[in-house]
Amino acid sequence: MTEMVFGTTPVRAGDPILPRWWRTLDKWSLACVLGLFAIGILLGLAASVPLAEKNDLPRFYYVQRQGVFGGMALVIMLVISMMSPRQIRRIGVTGFAAAFVLILLLPFIGEDHGKGATRWLSVAGISMQPSEFLKPGFVAICAWFLAAAQMIGGPPGRLYSFVTAMAVVVLLALQPDFGQASLVLFSWLVMYFIAGAPMVLLLSVMGIAAAGGFFAYGASEHFARRINGFLNPEIDPRTQIGYATKAIQDGGFFGVGVGEGSVKWSLPDAHTDFIIAVAAEEYGTIMVLAIIALYCTIVVRSLLRLLRERDPFARIAGAGLACAFGVQALINMGVAVRLLPAKGMTLPFVSYGGSSVIASGIAAGMLLALTRTRPQGELAEILRRGR
Repeated sequence: MTEMVFGTTPVRAGDPILPRWWRTLDKWSLACVLGLFAIGILLGLAASVPLAEKNDLPRFYYVQRQGVFGGMALVIMLVISMMSPRQIRRIGVTGFAAAFVLILLLPFIGEDHGKGATRWLSVAGISMQPSEFLKPGFVAICAWFLAAAQMIGGPPGRLYSFVTAMAVVVLLALQPDFGQASLVLFSWLVMYFIAGAPMVLLLSVMGIAAAGGFFAYGASEHFARRINGFLNPEIDPRTQIGYATKAIQDGGFFGVGVGEGSVKWSLPDAHTDFIIAVAAEEYGTIMVLAIIALYCTIVVRSLLRLLRERDPFARIAGAGLACAFGVQALINMGVAVRLLPAKGMTLPFVSYGGSSVIASGIAAGMLLALTRTRPQGELAEILRRGR
């Protein structure tokens, strides 16, 4: 019966780790991640050249840096993807603790880089954004709490996860970084829902989040300015949204041609937050659809594989990682087409940025590890454990 429902496991006793890893891995998701990284390098060849020339650097300086950071991210992703759920939980909790401490230190030693928000730390001349590394660790620790709450006599894990989520959301909002705060809250709601939370509680949390948004609108000039710009029916063509909208319109279905786009010379964040506008202008809607298809494939395949997962931690954490990955991409592209207010959020594996690509590699490695095919145990044993 177990084999009929869950399929036979491809794991063989005594297998070396690499053949076993390759046989149990979701190869389609891995291929999609590699495809996104390759597209990011391709777009970086066009999008980052204006910034390099502006800073009197070699034309492909930022592309080379992205290649180095991306190579590190892919190695980290592959190593993490070979780990067990228990090892994923350990590195996730440890990473969360380290990133949380760094975020607490941001008001004292952080930098804003002229963005109006203190989000960065400079270490040995390299700038890093702790909130990027916080996200995969946050998913791991909250999934651990929620899974522990399902055990008989277990701790109040739901309460612990709620307190953790609220603490992280408040700290991110104080930077202010409302985009990352919204993403963290969304991933927690997904995990809490999968862990069996009542809808009334979820709706209450969303109501609190909406009330927090109204408060932030009145208390934060940075937040209010972005909301007002989004609600304004007329688009100022001299703003980043204005440039991005025009680039997407000019690109049409097949684009204006490789290297022929002009938006990269106008947008200061063309290589990061608005890289999808560069893709749409030079390669057209067909490139944007290909990028969307890659993200959708990763999310859908991961969720389908998690449906047969019996380990509560793997199921909850995997769903949280997959949904956060997809929603971050959705937010980035939604901002570029003016469906969402500006958030300052990167496109995973495609946008330039060391913190972004390495943190995406960590999250993707954890997701690949949690969606690997594993022996699920005898059905009778699972039933006895649930009594």
